[in-house]
Amino acid sequence: MTTTSSTSQPTVDQIVAGMSAGLGGKAVPPMIQLAATVMPDMVLRQAQDSGFAMPKEGGALAEETRTILLLGIALATGSDCVENLVNKAKAQGIDDATLLETFKIARFAEATRVFNNAVPLLARLAGE
Repeated sequence: MTTTSSTSQPTVDQIVAGMSAGLGGKAVPPMIQLAATVMPDMVLRQAQDSGFAMPKEGGALAEETRTILLLGIALATGSDCVENLVNKAKAQGIDDATLLETFKIARFAEATRVFNNAVPLLARLAGE
């Protein structure tokens, strides 16, 4: 599984180990495990994209805030990443009350989407 692109980039093994550490020592998601075997360059790209979206230094958001945002998006979109993000949040010391509020916000966002999608139905029922 070890792949290097250049001396300045980490190997796939190093990326996977770093991801596991960030998840509190838990296994990385299956998609990463499989991609590391089948298409290692995709794991490298995912790590680059993560660094672009969430720079280690100079970012506007705290690491915990980023995790909460990702968790909310994963909850709202039905992502398989929910368990991994909960593991990461717990490893970062994010408390249960914050996680539950994130869940409530994600649920509200989805309910708002459904509510908005009902405009044609509601307009028809209103006689418009």
